Amino acid sequence: MSLESLRYRRGSLELLNQRLLPGQLRYERVGGVERAWGAIRDMEVRGAPAIALLGCLSLAVELAGGCGPSDDLGALEEFVGQRLGVLLTARPTAANLGHEARRLRAFVRGRVETPGVTPGQLRESIIEYIEGLLEKDRSDNRSIGAHGARHILGRVPGGGPVTLLTHCNTGTLATAGYGTALGVVRALHERGSLSRVFCTETRPYNQGSRLSALELRHDGIPVTLIADSAAAAAIRDRGVQAVVVGADRVAANGDVANKIGTFQLAVAARHLGVPFYVAAPSSTCDPSLTSGRLIPIEERPGTELTQLGGVLLAEPEVDVWNPAFDVTPHELITGGIITEWGVFAPSELSRELAERGKQ
Repeated sequence: MSLESLRYRRGSLELLNQRLLPGQLRYERVGGVERAWGAIRDMEVRGAPAIALLGCLSLAVELAGGCGPSDDLGALEEFVGQRLGVLLTARPTAANLGHEARRLRAFVRGRVETPGVTPGQLRESIIEYIEGLLEKDRSDNRSIGAHGARHILGRVPGGGPVTLLTHCNTGTLATAGYGTALGVVRALHERGSLSRVFCTETRPYNQGSRLSALELRHDGIPVTLIADSAAAAAIRDRGVQAVVVGADRVAANGDVANKIGTFQLAVAARHLGVPFYVAAPSSTCDPSLTSGRLIPIEERPGTELTQLGGVLLAEPEVDVWNPAFDVTPHELITGGIITEWGVFAPSELSRELAERGKQ
């Protein structure tokens, strides 16, 4: 069975409940925005691209089912805006959902202002617009993989094969397919240029051990799972030639918010002279934020550290600090930021976004 984060057809949406992996592969119905909100908040689906897709597709399901006003353009526009507003409260750090919500609102506004458009035509065009996001994400991820593989191989003496280290989960389970950082891994593997990828467990939610190791093994990609605390030693002692991670938000100056633990990987890579890459679609970039200091960082319940599957791991009353993300300063991103457009130094990204009309 193929691993997909989401399964969609017109009027029907299912999510793979990632909280149950790797022990159970179960797809669950998403009937609308409230169910999607809960799935995002409870991390049944995670990964910035997948969060954005789930949110938008849940709105498409509602519209296909006849939800919202049917006889007034302005009222339907207001309905769409309200439903997007609900989704945006689920998790604050990932940029992609906010980016797609802004673009969708602008699209709806343009359609409302088009002479002769009926409410039925507006509804249909919104659904079609959202459905187009699925293929765009897959296409962008393949471009990210190709650009990243080419850039990494260009820096390796002899052109490979290479050994990588990655963090968290950035593959098929975090996107519409192929993946961002794991898309780079896949592209190298497809070229016969990947020796091995080291995958951190990614405590406390274990996205690396539960998800990345699962999908890499599923696809026959050579992977070695390591404890988070073994990452620096693995870079030094196991021949790691590049570190490639994903991103939940990229500020205008190239600072990157990603899964907690990313910052310390970048510090270790810099100390050991290993290039550190961030792989992310342009929708993850937020040029409205001048630096990573302005990125809101979600904090998760302390029980994620003190319990595992209901089993107590720590003194239950101990104080816990459990941020879901950290910010890696742009100067530590020594390999570059890999997008669907190419690989850029952090200092180049803002100009590229402006030239392509994203600001």
